[in-house]
Order: sequence, then C-alpha cells, then structure tokens
Amino acid sequence: MRSSNLSLRDKPELANRIIWVDLYNYVKDRVEVYMDLCKVRITFFVALTTSVGFLLFSGYNIGLLLPTLGVFLLACGSSALNHYQEKTTDALMERTKNRPIPSGRVKEESVVIVSLFLIISGSLTIYYSANLTALIIGWITLAWYNIIYTPMKKMNALAVIPGSVIGALPPVIGWVAAGGNWSDIQILAVALFFFIWQIPHFWLLLMIYGKDYEKAGFPTLTQKFANKQLSRITFTWIAALAISCLLIPFFGISNSIISISLLLVSSILLIWKTRNILADYIEKVVFRRAFLNVNLYVLIVIMIISIDKLL
Repeated sequence: MRSSNLSLRDKPELANRIIWVDLYNYVKDRVEVYMDLCKVRITFFVALTTSVGFLLFSGYNIGLLLPTLGVFLLACGSSALNHYQEKTTDALMERTKNRPIPSGRVKEESVVIVSLFLIISGSLTIYYSANLTALIIGWITLAWYNIIYTPMKKMNALAVIPGSVIGALPPVIGWVAAGGNWSDIQILAVALFFFIWQIPHFWLLLMIYGKDYEKAGFPTLTQKFANKQLSRITFTWIAALAISCLLIPFFGISNSIISISLLLVSSILLIWKTRNILADYIEKVVFRRAFLNVNLYVLIVIMIISIDKLL
C-alpha cells in the first residue's frame, strides 16, 4: 500500500488523471440518475408535442421556447414524483428494479426535493412566458398523472383509458400559450389523436411485459383476456388511431393535398404493418415491432402537420 502511494506521489500526472476520471464517472452517474428520474425520453416527447401545439396556432416564433421548456420542467418534476410514488412496485419488476430509488442510487428525500424544485421552476416558466390558462392546464395534467392515474392503475386494469388524458393535454398547453383557446376544435382534434395513441401504446407494452406487471400486483388485461383477444382489441385501437389522424385535416389543420395524402398513406401503412398482431401464433417480437411502428407513426404525423404549418 505504501509503495502504491509513493508511486502516485512520484507521478502527479497519473494522480491527477485518476482524480479526473473518478470525478467524470461520478458526474456521469449523477446525470444518468437524474435523467432516469425525469424520464427524459418521455418528457422530451411531452415538450415536443407542446411545441407542436404552439406551432400549429402561430407558426414558428421564438416565443415557443420558454413555454416548451416550462412544460418540460413540469413533466420532469411530475416524473420524478412518480418514481417516489412507485418505488415499492418498481422494486418488484424486472423492467424497473434498477431505477434510481429501488437500486439505492439516490435517496427518497432527494427525489422529493428535486421533484418540487422542477415543478415550481416549470410552473413559473409557463406562467411568465405564456399565461395563467396554460399553467392551469399544466397543473391539471400533473394532478391527473400523479394524483388520479398513478393510484388508479393499481386498482383497475382499464386505468390507461382515463389516464390517456395526460398525453392529450400538452399540445393544448402549447396552443393556449400561443394565444389559442383550449376549446378550439382544431386543437381538440389533435388532442384526440394523442389520447387514442396512448392506449395501444400501453397495451402493446403490456403484452410484452404483462408478467412483470402482474408480479408487481398491478391488475392487467392479460389476466382477463387471452393474448389473441387482447391483440384484437389493441388492433381496433390502432385502427382508431389511424382514423383519428384523418380528423386533423378535416378540422382545418394541414389542408394541403400533399399533407392529406401523406397522412392517409402513413395511416394505411400503420394498419398494414401492425396486422401481424392478429395472427394465431404471436411472439413478443411481433408486439415489439408493432409498438415501434405505432410510435414511429405518431412522430411521422407530427412531422407532417408541423412542416405543413411552416410551409
């Protein structure tokens, strides 16, 4: 041990390098922990749909950045709070047992503090960069997720249906932040599209990780229906998603022939590419592909209606 210490004293450059490597690894670990707490991949998408709502009302302007940031922070705070709420069930599931709290990488008190900081920061950002209505809708979204949906999904297998309101509201926040009215039929058509999307999105996930949810004590449709039955129900919702997409141009968004044609073609392709979940024998890989196709389809729709507005 003494010889090792002497060698490090004799080589200050090596000692400094070790210190910097340790510091880098520590910072990297902390960043990964808090990105996991904030569910950044999901909250980034929430922010994206907020910016789409703003864009659809007013076109691009620099004013969309701060409301979008505010919603991102609010969603991050809500997600961190959800980690705290579900720490016990997360520890029981293979898919979630390595999350920050059950893995012991972060203290519960720290998560609560970070969550409150992000929620307050996001709320102030939305209020001062947009308006009170946008902030109220943001608070409704947060309350629906953390106070209504999170406890509900432990009691009812169909909780995802009312829970899908959560994903429908961010584009409405963006629309209102840009000066629109929350009850405008155009943004309600967009919100309906995002509402419907989340149901097949979750049920496809359920068919991949159903046993994991059951292990954690969640009531699931896999306990009530055979995979074939649930596949048919899910495919019906996928078809409904494709149809709801076509309501977007019908109510005045993306009126060009090119955009309407692209939406129609992408909707037909979605149904065609996910038809395999109706097969008699289904492996999990089929559900994974359908899950990816549904999410890719939503991104394509977002891209089409956004580009149409910008042009």
